[in-house]
Amino acid sequence: MSSEANLLPLIVEPEQLAEHLDDPSLLIIDVPMRGDSYTEGHVPGAVFLDKARLMRGDGEVPNREPSVEQLSALFSDLGLTRDTHVVAYDDEGGGWAGRLLWTLELIGHTRYSYLNGGIHAWRAAGQPLATEASAPTPSDYEAVLLTPEVLIERDEIAERLGEKGFAVWDARSPAEYRGEKGDNKHLGHIPRAVNLEWTQAMDPERGLRLRDYAELITELEALGLTPDMEVATHCQSHHRSGFTWLVGRALGFDRIRAYAGSWKEWGNRDDSPIEK
Repeated sequence: MSSEANLLPLIVEPEQLAEHLDDPSLLIIDVPMRGDSYTEGHVPGAVFLDKARLMRGDGEVPNREPSVEQLSALFSDLGLTRDTHVVAYDDEGGGWAGRLLWTLELIGHTRYSYLNGGIHAWRAAGQPLATEASAPTPSDYEAVLLTPEVLIERDEIAERLGEKGFAVWDARSPAEYRGEKGDNKHLGHIPRAVNLEWTQAMDPERGLRLRDYAELITELEALGLTPDMEVATHCQSHHRSGFTWLVGRALGFDRIRAYAGSWKEWGNRDDSPIEK
C-alpha cells in the first residue's frame, strides 16, 4: 500500500486520525466483537458494521468470503466509493478490522488504514468519543474480486505443503495448534504450519497496538517466516487471522494470503493432512 496515494498510512495512530475526522473522503468503520462496544462509545463519525456480514453465512464453511452479490450489498450499504479512504477498527485488537481490510483488498480497494489498537488505543489517547450512531450515505457499489490472489484455497495449500518459499502461519492458540482443543471433526494443525497466536502480535501495554516491528520480524524469522516468502495465514474462521494478515502487510510480507476456510474447513474434512 503506497502512503503517497492514500490519505493516511496503513497503520494510523489515534492522533493522526483525529486530525482528519472532518475529511469527507474518510469512512471510519467500527467492527466490534461485542455489539454494545459501539453504543458505549465510538470514534466520532464511525459507522457500525455487523461482523457477520464479513462472512458468507451459509454452506458447510459459513466463514468463507462473502459472494460478490453480498459484497456489493455490504459496501453499497456502507457508502463505499472508489475514492473513499476506509479506516477500520474494532474493540479487540484488530481481528475483525483486519478481516474487513482483507476483504477490501480482495475487491481491489486499496485506500484503507487500521486504527492502531482500535477503540482501546483511541480511549487511552484521550480522544473524543461519540455515543450516537452515525448513518452512512448509501452508494451503488458493484464489487468485483480484482485481487483474488490475497485469498488461498484449501486445495492449493495441500498441494504446496513443503514447497520452498511457501509457509503457513497458524494464528490459533497453542492448544488448538497441538490438537488439545477445538470443536472440529479433526484436531491438530496443517503439516509444517508454524504457530504464533494472534494476540502475541499485540502490545497490551500500549492499548493493543501492534508490537515493535523489529521484534515481530525477529520472532517470525525464528519460526521460519520471512517477508520474501509467500505466507498463507489462517485460524478457525479467518477472524483471528484477519489480524495476522494485517500484521504481515505492515511488516512487509507483500505476498501474505488468507485461507478464509481456515480450520473450520480443513479440520472437518476427512482428506485433510493433519499433524499434532
